[in-house]
Amino acid sequence: MLSLPVLATLGFAAYRATQLVVWDSIGDGPRRRLELWHAARHTSRIRTLIRDLIGCPYCTGWWLSMLATVIYITATDGWGRAPLMVHAVECWAVAGVQALLNRWDDSRTD
Repeated sequence: MLSLPVLATLGFAAYRATQLVVWDSIGDGPRRRLELWHAARHTSRIRTLIRDLIGCPYCTGWWLSMLATVIYITATDGWGRAPLMVHAVECWAVAGVQALLNRWDDSRTD
């Protein structure tokens, strides 16, 4: 089982990665290409789903939280240390931290 500091650190990393994908200007080019790709066949349900998933900080954050946790568990050779369901709960915990940070960020007034 991952410690609370590790879960929190992974949550912060997933939050930052989410901001990078959804909002930061470095991603403007890929997001523009995604919009053009979607506009070429705007009635395509798959294209709409992909565009909506990448544009949603909570959806993107969930996937990036899963990715960050899986990479960490793999890098630390942690797969055999706990049952798969425990690792699933760890992924959800990291996603929860990331979602709380996104919610906090959404509520700030600049």
